[in-house]
Amino acid sequence: MSADATNPAAPGAVVPAAPRRRARPRLDLRRLGRAALLGPAARDRLPDAIGHVAEAHRAHFPDADLEPLRRAYVLAESSHRGQMRKSGEPYITHPLAVTLILAELGAETTTLTASLLHDTVEDTDVTLDQVGEEFGAEVRYLVDGVTKLEKVDYGAAAEPETFRKMLVATGNDVRVMSIKLADRLHNMRTLGVMRPEKQARIAKVTRDVLIPLAERLGVQALKTELEDLVFAILRPEEYQHTRELIAENASRPADPLTEVAEQVRGVLHEADITAEVLVRPRHFVSVHRVSRKRGRLRGADFGRLLVLVNEDADCYGVLGELHTCMTPVVSEFKDFIAVPKFNLYQSLHTAVAREDGQVVEVLIRTHQMHKVAEAGVVALGNPYATPAEEQSAGDGERVDPTRPGWLSRLLDWQEAAPDPDTFWSTLREDLAQDREITVFRPDGGTLGLPDGATCVDAAYAQYGEDAHACIGARVNGRLARLSTVLKDGDTVQLLMGQDPASEPSREWLEHAHTPAARIAIQRWLATHPAPAGDEPEEERDLRDTAAPDPAAMLDALVEPASDAPDAPDGAAAGALGRPAADACGGPAPGAPDGSVTGTRGGRSGAACAVVVDGPHTAVRLAGCCTPVPPDRVAAFAVRGGVVTVHRVECAGAARMKGTGRPEVGVRWGDTTACRVTLLAESFGRPHLLADLTEAIALEGVEIVSATVAPPAQQRVHHTYTLHLPDAARLPALMRAMRSVPGVYDVSRAQPQPPGA
Repeated sequence: MSADATNPAAPGAVVPAAPRRRARPRLDLRRLGRAALLGPAARDRLPDAIGHVAEAHRAHFPDADLEPLRRAYVLAESSHRGQMRKSGEPYITHPLAVTLILAELGAETTTLTASLLHDTVEDTDVTLDQVGEEFGAEVRYLVDGVTKLEKVDYGAAAEPETFRKMLVATGNDVRVMSIKLADRLHNMRTLGVMRPEKQARIAKVTRDVLIPLAERLGVQALKTELEDLVFAILRPEEYQHTRELIAENASRPADPLTEVAEQVRGVLHEADITAEVLVRPRHFVSVHRVSRKRGRLRGADFGRLLVLVNEDADCYGVLGELHTCMTPVVSEFKDFIAVPKFNLYQSLHTAVAREDGQVVEVLIRTHQMHKVAEAGVVALGNPYATPAEEQSAGDGERVDPTRPGWLSRLLDWQEAAPDPDTFWSTLREDLAQDREITVFRPDGGTLGLPDGATCVDAAYAQYGEDAHACIGARVNGRLARLSTVLKDGDTVQLLMGQDPASEPSREWLEHAHTPAARIAIQRWLATHPAPAGDEPEEERDLRDTAAPDPAAMLDALVEPASDAPDAPDGAAAGALGRPAADACGGPAPGAPDGSVTGTRGGRSGAACAVVVDGPHTAVRLAGCCTPVPPDRVAAFAVRGGVVTVHRVECAGAARMKGTGRPEVGVRWGDTTACRVTLLAESFGRPHLLADLTEAIALEGVEIVSATVAPPAQQRVHHTYTLHLPDAARLPALMRAMRSVPGVYDVSRAQPQPPGA
């Protein structure tokens, strides 16, 4: 509770001497306390005690109405009068300090008003209704949210439900958590006289949850100071060593960062780019991390350069000048302007090398980007400046246009979590993620996902629990497994089945990384337990891979009999390890019920004319890769003087080379007739096979063999070996097959890689 905080000047206080970002000294809270004891100021005059708050607020909002702040201070001071902090200070010094922190970050007037009152309902006789009547619904809502956070138990056993409540309050209004973070920062600054075990307990909660939340909300100014304060309490020896490193560097006569800053100013002045160039010291934890990464530190490792410009385009102008006039370290370049971080952060990162080998990191951003980088959601103003009727969404839930995407998703899955322990484990995983990627939908929309997310995660992010019906995905236009890990900038098209009773695969849990996906799958599994041994292994494998790419589908195909020495020329093999049908087109022996396997018009010899560079001999095209002009091919002599022709990338060709089989020179002849194997993927529907074969026939193409696997999760896999009178007709044939309703992909069979 905030009243437990103590005086920073008290013996034993731990306050890191981190480099300060602002010239304004820390306030003398004892002096403010004495001013607060004088009671409220005259109604027409701003109380002296909030003069610093008013000054900081007017720096961001010159035209701000300070009357709400005056009235809030008067109520808070009179309500807390007589209450003392453990240090002996008047309690009013705490809400004043919290409000000043937020004012310096650029919080708007409503947030500052609620901050002054944030402990009144919990610690005084003031009621929420009184706050609402005096200051309006917005302030009442914020004070209520912070009060609920103050009441939760931070004990280890209460953690899951505690943080669930914190996140609900944060998601319903990010300003609630802004006040909470500032409240925690002031308490951490004044934690020194508490018992060591209590200091450690509070520091661990701050480290595990509040600091990651500050990172998610983009409030770097609070996050970095909280990190240093926690570092000092939980790792005092390493903290002291880092402090000594910083002091030692400060005593050096020459500062490479200052020298490079002067160079950069000169370069930008000559380029006529208006910019402010600052040396930005690293905070304690940052120095510690760099020392662990690089070992012995040099002068340039203790800070970075910050270049502030007016327009976005100027950022790239600065980058170009630095990379032209100085020596850039290309591997250090990152563009967070084109692709902002998940917490709204935007900046260009680069680095330049000095002649002595020291590398200076440079951050380039506009003044507005810098404001958001420091203060995150606090700097975005009032997110609820909309008509009153649009501010609520039922059950007290509110629409927040500034809410980061991760927070919206988090609120969705916390409601769906079946129990607090599941919520807690997934929350910890989510907070551990420090990078988010953006993937694009075919309609131009975007999905924000954590780094390492898969197509399964994308499906649940886009469709919620309707993603149970997902049967596959295309990534950048190509069919992909649902387990495919996505990269920043990928385009993802999710293929959805038509059966409303579709169910997720149990193996999807292995590929789900986001809380939304994992919880949705777990909820379904909890309500649909599968009897032991009830699900065939083959079906599990099919559902695990969803809609595989063509190369993966070939893993289930045996090498056609056309490569066997005694097989008749041009014979085709059945799919899925089954023998081909006889010449009359009947089902293959042993074919399972529901499959269709057959051949038509069995042919001898090569289906496409191939010329052997040597004496005349029999030539056969390999059925495993069905080469088509103008594929690059390799040919090998087999028993009986027959030459078999493979595509050069075919696994069969690689095996033959590996066994030392002699290669025969071949080239495509003038005849353009060819045989090709096509793979078709479709949804199940009546008359689909008839429509597909009709489309093939209308293109003047003959079906040599066809295999249609039993439907699985509304998906049907077709394999066709076709004879084309002209290889040039292949693109038109594939387009005609794709145009059949229900068919979502047609592709050529790809040869397996060696070792597959």
